[in-house]
Amino acid sequence: MARLKPIRHDEEVSLVDHLDELRSRIIYSLIALALAFGLCFWQSGLVLDIAAAPLPEADRQLIVLAPAEAFMTTVTVCLYAAIIVAAPFISFQIFAYVLPAFSPRERRAIMPLVVAIPALFIAGVVFAYFVVMPAAVDFLLSFNSDQFSTELRAREYYSFFATTMIAGGIVFQVPVIVLALVRLRIVTIAQLRKNRRYAYLGIAVIAAALPGVDPITMLIEMVPLLLLYELSILLARGFGAAGAGESIEPITQEN
Repeated sequence: MARLKPIRHDEEVSLVDHLDELRSRIIYSLIALALAFGLCFWQSGLVLDIAAAPLPEADRQLIVLAPAEAFMTTVTVCLYAAIIVAAPFISFQIFAYVLPAFSPRERRAIMPLVVAIPALFIAGVVFAYFVVMPAAVDFLLSFNSDQFSTELRAREYYSFFATTMIAGGIVFQVPVIVLALVRLRIVTIAQLRKNRRYAYLGIAVIAAALPGVDPITMLIEMVPLLLLYELSILLARGFGAAGAGESIEPITQEN
């Protein structure tokens, strides 16, 4: 496994070296994921208790329907938890691999976003855990409860829980995506404002596609997306202007 070292933007690197670096970063990411999985599996009881906490007290005894289902469900939940724990490190490895492709100006434009990626991911997971999950569980379990006798299967519930957590972390990356597009001059602030209606429609579609089939969960997930989009426009006014100022300087010198 090759030693990873910083690569300059103007440095010529062969395809073999690029592939070797990619292999090394994938291996490091897998090692981080394996360590996170080992930690989560060691504390699997605590992980399962945390995942079941949004449920009402009477529904926390989840059922399994096969001899190996309890073991496989525990492994799956710990793997999802390991992905959440290792996500900041894996995202850094991805960023470090593509960073040499950016010019110095583009690096200055996107560097402030690097710290925001793991912070927003954690914020999204926390929001999904404390806001989305309790509301979704309360609505879904109480809907027509007098007509159905509900027994929760462990595999289905934990899968719903894990995908909701990961989806919450991903959708909270909206400011990073918008700021990156503005600072790299792919879109402008005026375009973001002009196409606000289409953005709202897209946000509604995204919220509908996220885990949770009920309208309550969809509305709860739409609110932070709308706020994050508007916050992105406000932040882009400051960060975007700074990026534009950086790009004008070389042109003036050439003329």
